[in-house]
Amino acid sequence: MTTTAVLERSPGRTFNWRPLPVLVTGTVMIVLDFFIVNVALPSMRAALHAGASVEEWVVAGYGLSFAALLVLGGRLGDRFGRRRVLTAGLAGFGVTSALCGLAPSAEVLIAGRLMQGAAAALVSPNILSLLGVVYTGADRVRAISVYGMAMGIAAAGGQLVGGALIQADLAHSGWRSIFLVNVPVAALAAVCAGRLVPESRSDRPGRLDWLGALLVTAGLAALVLGLVQGAALGWPWWTAAGLAAAPVLLGAFGWHQRRLERSGEAPLIAPSLLAVPGLRRGLLTQLGFWCGQAALFLVLALYLQDGRGLDPLQAGLVFSILAGAYLATSLRAPALTQRLGPDLIGLGALLLAAGEGGLAAAVAAGGPGVALGWLVPGLVAAGAGMGLCITPLTSVVLARSDPVRAGAVSGLLSSMQQIGNSVGVAVTGMVYFGAARHGAGPAFEYSTLQLGCLLTAVAAGTRLRPRPGPAATGSPS
Repeated sequence: MTTTAVLERSPGRTFNWRPLPVLVTGTVMIVLDFFIVNVALPSMRAALHAGASVEEWVVAGYGLSFAALLVLGGRLGDRFGRRRVLTAGLAGFGVTSALCGLAPSAEVLIAGRLMQGAAAALVSPNILSLLGVVYTGADRVRAISVYGMAMGIAAAGGQLVGGALIQADLAHSGWRSIFLVNVPVAALAAVCAGRLVPESRSDRPGRLDWLGALLVTAGLAALVLGLVQGAALGWPWWTAAGLAAAPVLLGAFGWHQRRLERSGEAPLIAPSLLAVPGLRRGLLTQLGFWCGQAALFLVLALYLQDGRGLDPLQAGLVFSILAGAYLATSLRAPALTQRLGPDLIGLGALLLAAGEGGLAAAVAAGGPGVALGWLVPGLVAAGAGMGLCITPLTSVVLARSDPVRAGAVSGLLSSMQQIGNSVGVAVTGMVYFGAARHGAGPAFEYSTLQLGCLLTAVAAGTRLRPRPGPAATGSPS
């Protein structure tokens, strides 16, 4: 084993619980912050006199910098110590959350969200790496299951937490409280990480690939900028130029990664990782799934508040139906993963697609003012589908990794999630805001139909996989 780690186990104990609360807290905080903003968007827009594209940037900008720097964050942990980089990321997340919470303008808020995503990129991959190194065998499956459930609950419950904070209006802070609450939590987590989380690093971390980080960041930025601003501004030439530049920059990134690996250096993403069929398929499934999830939360929040006139807490309570269904199925997901393997992901994606189709059908049949009760079946199906996907996706992909490449694989896994979040919000945002001139009801109907088609394609992709061996069922290889 070439990854060094100091494991603090008490005699006779088979599972080291001490680091897990810190790792789960970091996970919940950075995932929650992607989704908690959804119910606050109308309030932000009004307070900062911002347009629709700012709403998309507040969501997608966080995911953009998060995605672009995730793999680099994992490599920094491999080189300098995962606990050390995790602690720095938690501290940075607290500082940038304060910047977002005190932002005097939309431009400062977007800048703060970009920096907040960069701090999250130091946290997320090192949490996954530590889970893969500190825990082995059945303990790893147990720890990753807790991680997956926490991540999903944070995603599904973020809107309710955000609505409650805004409704409470602590110290008359309004929407700003959703960011300011992170400051003490991040500080406490950073202190506890130094005391409870064992240090680990790779014995062969390699040189840091700064050029690769620049190319992938520029490529993703050009893509998201073109999609978001193009639709908002009527497709000026520079947005088309950005969309044209994105594949060129990402292609150059891929070429640079292959060149580094052939020369024996350490690329950000080793192309040889993608040669493993199970890992490659798992990453593509992760990308497609998260393209749909983040976008659904965005358009549902906008429909409930702009279209139905619900306040943030009321909208959050509607989201709690989805969160409850997620929790119910996610508790069963680890056992089902052992029995069904990747097939469970396909079933979950189909159920999520059915839920999105049900939401679209309810609004189409009942009109924009349809009774909220008619949305319940779609919300339950969507939440249940998410619960059947998130934990198995994490387990299946990480089962293909080994401790030597823990940072690279975990960073790549999380990158697919955040790229999916950003691109999904940008694409579905175009559908929603493009149809919004006809009303919030039709906009929600068209966007959920688009998302249902996407998740159906994800489900079809999982059915094309060969029958997995034991490693793909959630047991570490």
